[in-house]
Amino acid sequence: MRKAARLFEIIQILRLARQPITAAEIAEKLEVTPRSIYRDIVALQAMRVPIEGERGLGYILRPGFDLPPLMFSIEETEAIVLALALLARTGDEELKAAAQRVNRKITGAVPEPLRQAFRSQALHAWGTIAAPPSAVDLAMIRRAIRDEQKLALDYRDELGRATERTVRPLALIYYSEHAMMVAWCELRGDIRNFRADRVEHCEPAGAFFRGEGEKLRQLWIAGWKTNAVRPLEAENA
Repeated sequence: MRKAARLFEIIQILRLARQPITAAEIAEKLEVTPRSIYRDIVALQAMRVPIEGERGLGYILRPGFDLPPLMFSIEETEAIVLALALLARTGDEELKAAAQRVNRKITGAVPEPLRQAFRSQALHAWGTIAAPPSAVDLAMIRRAIRDEQKLALDYRDELGRATERTVRPLALIYYSEHAMMVAWCELRGDIRNFRADRVEHCEPAGAFFRGEGEKLRQLWIAGWKTNAVRPLEAENA
C-alpha cells in the first residue's frame, strides 16, 4: 500500500475506533509492520491531525477533528476525479462547472500528502468535446426530470420535419457528439428519443407528471432489454 493511501486509512481506522487502538492492531489491518505505523502516526501528528497516545497503550483521534461525512480511498477518489474529467466532454455547461467545484472540494478535503495525488493532474480524459445545443438548456431538462415536469418542444427530426410536442422527460443520455433526451411523448403515446441539437425551442409546459417518472423509466428499460438492443441508438421521434 502506498504511503498516501496508508495515511488515509489510518485516519479512518482511528476515526471509527471506540477505544484506543495499538499500532500493532492498525498494522495488522493494513498488512504492514508496526514500525511503519509509528512513523505514519508521527507524520500525521506533524500535519496537525490530533492523534493522541503512545506506543504500547494505543492511539485515539481527539474528539472534534472534522472530516467530511463521506471519505474515499485513493483509488475511489481517482475514479471520481476521472469521471469528473469526462464531464468536460459533454455539452452541459452547468455540469461542467459543477464538476470543477466538486474537484476543488475533493482536493481541499483530503489531507496532505494525499492532496498531491490530485494536484499532479496525472489523470486525463481525452476525446471529442460535444458542443452545447443552441436552443435548449440541458440543465432545464435535468431539472424537469427531477421535478417530473412536462416540457413543450419545437422539434425537427432527422428528415427535417417540424413538430410540436409535449413530453414527459425521463432520462438524459450524453454521447460524445450530442445529448439525447428520453421522454414519454403525448403526441405518439409512447416513449421517444429526442436529440438535443434538433430541439428548436423548449420550455416548461406548465404541468407535471409527479409519481409517474420511475414507472415510465422502468417501461423504457424493459423495452430495450426485451429487444436486446442498446438504448438510444438513434432518435425515433
